This record gives sequence, structure tokens and C-alpha cells, in this order.
Amino acid sequence: MKLDSSISAIVTGGASGLGAATARALAAKGVKVGIFDLQEDKGEALAKEIGGCFAKVNVTDEASVDAGFAKVRAANGQERILINCAGTGNAIKTASKNKETGAPEHFPLDKFNLIIQINLVGTFRCIAKSAAGMLTLDPLPDGDRGAIVNTGSVAAVDGQIGQAAYSASKAGVVGMTLPIARDLSREAIRINTILPGIFDTPLLAGAPEKVRQALGAQVPFPSRLGNPVEYASLAIQMVENGYFNGETVRLDGAIRMAPR
Repeated sequence: MKLDSSISAIVTGGASGLGAATARALAAKGVKVGIFDLQEDKGEALAKEIGGCFAKVNVTDEASVDAGFAKVRAANGQERILINCAGTGNAIKTASKNKETGAPEHFPLDKFNLIIQINLVGTFRCIAKSAAGMLTLDPLPDGDRGAIVNTGSVAAVDGQIGQAAYSASKAGVVGMTLPIARDLSREAIRINTILPGIFDTPLLAGAPEKVRQALGAQVPFPSRLGNPVEYASLAIQMVENGYFNGETVRLDGAIRMAPR
């Protein structure tokens, strides 16, 4: 897919981190960018910076997602590109003893469900609605009608202690990538998923520098945190390369984390 001002894109979770880097990279190519996020101040500021359109969207809420698509499409036209970066995580053991009382406790199921709703169901909700919209477009000269990129995580295949909910949600994103690619193949819509490792995102921004350096040192090469620009670069490549379809790709500096 050739990226220029005739193309519209939507980036979920686009107000910061991986999403913001991707929104900037798309805009630099001339693409009209719509940003979905709950962070209204950051989203509006970034949209102004790149000449895009911001919509306050909660990916777990059907009406919110529908309103977001309607707003951005009214401003930029039907999107041919969807980049799913909206997501979150938590760290809670499946079962453990309370440090103060010693009483056994289990993972609160409402908190488990919330992660699944945001990372997995929210991602699929946006995919399904975006793909349905793409069906109204004619294929481009190169054959593409649309392209979708999801954000998984190395935790999908290499989850650590406390990551049961997060790993399950991201493994779901990985698991649905190939079936969706097959579902949409006759409609000329491609879909791929990136599995980032440890990236320098707002999630780690508040961590002490000593912790950040220790995390970066775990990466074989380059031994540092990933830069969101590097994620954006791969997302752009997945969109531009018309033979990239149904793939899940680790972007992690070769990190393979031993259980601990």
C-alpha cells in the first residue's frame, strides 16, 4: 500500500507510547490520521501537532467505539489502515497469601476480565468494525483494500509471574491473527501482529532509572529498552508490504525471559 494523503488511518491508544509514535510516522507519510484514546488532553494535542483528528474512545464500550469511527470518518474519510495499540496490564498472582494477614487470596476475577475486555475484546471490536467499513472501499491499484496491525506482546508466548491476565489477552490477539487474515483474504484486507518486548513507554516512565536500566540490560542486543519509533517503523512496513499477511513478529532485541 502506497502511503500518501489519499489514505486515512486510525490508531487506537494513539495519544502516547507506541500509538503516538505510529500516528506521527503515518502523518509524516502524508496519511490522514485519526486517534482513539481516553487521554483527551494528550490526544487533542497530538492531533493538532500532526493535523489529525482525535476521538475520545473506550474500546470496551460499543457505543464509544461506534461514535469514534463516525467522528474520524466524517473528518478523514473511511480508513484503509487500523493500528491497534490500545491496551493495558496488571501484575497479580493467580493465588497467594496476603502479606499482612497471611490469608490465601486469588486473582480478582473482575480485574482479570477487565484486561481481557480491553486488550482482546477491544482489539477485536475495532478490527471487526474497521474491516466492515473497509469493505465499502474499492481496492487500490496494488490490490490492497485495507491493512490492520495489532499489538500483542512477548508475554503472549513468554509470560512472567503475575501476568496470567495480560498473557492470556495478548495470546488471544496472536491466536486470532491468522484466522482473521483468512476471513478477510478475499476482501483484500491484510492483518498482522507485532509482539513488542520491553519498550520505553509511559508504562515504564515512572519507574526508577535503576529499574529501567536493569530491564534494558536483560535484552541481548541492543541492550536497552525498545524505542516506540522502532515499533512504528515495523508497523509501517507491515502496511506498505503487500505480501505481509497473517504474521506475528517479535520485536524484542532477542530477549527470551527465563521463568522467575
